[in-house]
Amino acid sequence: MINPKDAHLKPQPMPDADSEVYWRGIQEGKLLLQHCLDCGHVQLYQQAICRACGSEQLEHRAASGRARVHSFSVVYRAPGPAFKQDTPYAVLLVEFEEGPRMISSFVGADPAVVTFDMAVELVCEPDGGGGVSLPRFRAT
Repeated sequence: MINPKDAHLKPQPMPDADSEVYWRGIQEGKLLLQHCLDCGHVQLYQQAICRACGSEQLEHRAASGRARVHSFSVVYRAPGPAFKQDTPYAVLLVEFEEGPRMISSFVGADPAVVTFDMAVELVCEPDGGGGVSLPRFRAT
């Protein structure tokens, strides 16, 4: 249960053994994808094995950061007090040049400019709390 005094605070990522390398990469300004050395599959969201072949032979490589908007939604009503001053904002499902997709938010312009198949690029921004950076996207 959330303490009412903390309702204005945004949730922060909590790295675990699988995601620690990922979050360290974001802090350094790069999004790390896992590449399977056995089958070539590229995956996002860190795991101990390749989701395509089950191999444990995975290598982290920085993504190009270039992606396209696969889908999106513009949020006009904040899901809670912590997000109220951010509205309106766009939530994006982007597809990286390397293949994996991820959900994130759009920054740097009015969310009304977002369109399907729009080219975007990764930006790793400090979230303003706890020294954490988050992966977000802006128009290219």
